Amino acid sequence: MTSSLQITTAVDAAQARIATARLAAAHGVSALERTRLTSALSAHLRQCLTKGGTWWLTLDVTAAPGEDGLLHALVTSADVTGATAAQPPWRTTVRCPEATDGAGAAAVADDPAVLAEALLGADEDTALVLEKLTEQEDLVTFHREELHQTNQGVLALHAELDAAGRAQREAFAAERKARTEAESARRRLTFLADASAVLTASLNHDEIVRRLPDLLVPEYARSVDVWLFDSDGDRHRPTPHPAAAVRAARTGRPQYAAAHPGGLPGVDDQPPSALDPTRPLLCVPLPTRRAPLGVLILSPPGESWDPDDAVMLIELTRRASIAIDNARRFEHNRDIAETLQRALLTDLPTTSGLSLAARYLPATHGLNIGGDWYDAFRQPDGSLITVIGDVTGHGLHAAVMMSQLRTALRAYAVDGGSPGQLLTRLHTFLHHLQPDLYATAVIARFRPGDPTLTWAAAGHPPPVLRTPDGQVHTLDAKPGAMLGIPLRQVIADHTAPLVPGSTLALYTDGLVERRAQGIDPGIERLAEALGTFRSEELDADLEGAADRILTPLLSDSERDDDVCLLLCHLAA
Repeated sequence: MTSSLQITTAVDAAQARIATARLAAAHGVSALERTRLTSALSAHLRQCLTKGGTWWLTLDVTAAPGEDGLLHALVTSADVTGATAAQPPWRTTVRCPEATDGAGAAAVADDPAVLAEALLGADEDTALVLEKLTEQEDLVTFHREELHQTNQGVLALHAELDAAGRAQREAFAAERKARTEAESARRRLTFLADASAVLTASLNHDEIVRRLPDLLVPEYARSVDVWLFDSDGDRHRPTPHPAAAVRAARTGRPQYAAAHPGGLPGVDDQPPSALDPTRPLLCVPLPTRRAPLGVLILSPPGESWDPDDAVMLIELTRRASIAIDNARRFEHNRDIAETLQRALLTDLPTTSGLSLAARYLPATHGLNIGGDWYDAFRQPDGSLITVIGDVTGHGLHAAVMMSQLRTALRAYAVDGGSPGQLLTRLHTFLHHLQPDLYATAVIARFRPGDPTLTWAAAGHPPPVLRTPDGQVHTLDAKPGAMLGIPLRQVIADHTAPLVPGSTLALYTDGLVERRAQGIDPGIERLAEALGTFRSEELDADLEGAADRILTPLLSDSERDDDVCLLLCHLAA
């Protein structure tokens, strides 16, 4: 026989307990076993009611012929989801010596009077056990007093638990607040680090200014305006600016303009701007070691800024100012280096039967200007010396050293000497002049009436020679080491036949070298480009040929180094 009872309230639990006791009694379970069964069931049902939800008690009596029966009690949760769904079922089993028909034993009346009688009857088993244990009145009184004291202890324990619960909730609240503040601080620091990396990645101050709104809008500002002062120091441009921005420029302190004080740390409060009285403004100067570069004018994304956000914005403005100042200094030095470099490049001489065309392109990324150079001049015997070189390092120092090498080479060439001898002298000069600076170079000599080209190289990419039949040869005979290295060396001369209609290409590594490919594929591409020309085209327009060589070779270049190209064409 199987019966199920739904348990939601304490009354349902009492009814279930009574039904279990009655069913156990109907099947001959002893009083002691019934007491243990109902006590265990009551304890578990109290736990279930504490957790809440709906529970089911299933009572099942099984019996085999000639054997004692078994009473199975099973408590399960009726909730499919939620905290009670994870509660494992509770079950217990007792032996039934008399497996009689217990039909109706589990039925419990809903009438209050009948229920009260059932509740009293459910305790009969317990009373019998207690009567067997003691029949003394004073022992009952003792138990009552003990129960009273236990109740008082339970009340005190509940009070302590309530106090501990409140303290725990306060601790949890403080922990959540601390965690939220830590997460906000981490978010600000991460943003500050990422934004700083973005700002310092560029050496163009206009690009840095353009990136600021992209970084701040819309999370930290609704609008961003960057007011940069003129380079001549005039801070008052025709465009009107808020009074708070002008005050920030004069005092060097951040200013907050709004109808109500912002209470931002390190920021002075000012009246609202007359240009837009309804919009709060945070005006932060862009500081440098000398004077502010300008003012960053921000409007809040909401009503105002969080104080910690304001501190972060002021720090970001300081870093942006450093990035802008460094970019301006870089651009200034780069312009000086490029101007010096171009001023030192040679006007190519005109020679009967020999055409020259040169190209110099400064690097577009980084301060990589100043190391590459070319030159062409005559020796006293009428020979034409053409040279192209590259000084290690970049910037003004490299440009100055390039000019000294150029001057020294011209001075050595006055006394005559072959290309190899000139490079050997130049190597000794550079080693004694600047021991920590090195250079590479190629010198080619054209002698009137001599059908032989004499050339020498020192650590430089090899020249490329196009013959009149369209064949292109790389002059890769063993070169000398780099100029200036701490090594005593004698650089050898090399020769190659020079037929009218031939074209010699001298160049620097910026034309042919790529980081991902190396230099050899670039030299092959230069040779292919030079081989596509016909002798008539080179005779007619050597300058145009130089441009048509540069265009395909630089199509995949990042231009992070100077580019020099010198074409020498012997008329057909």
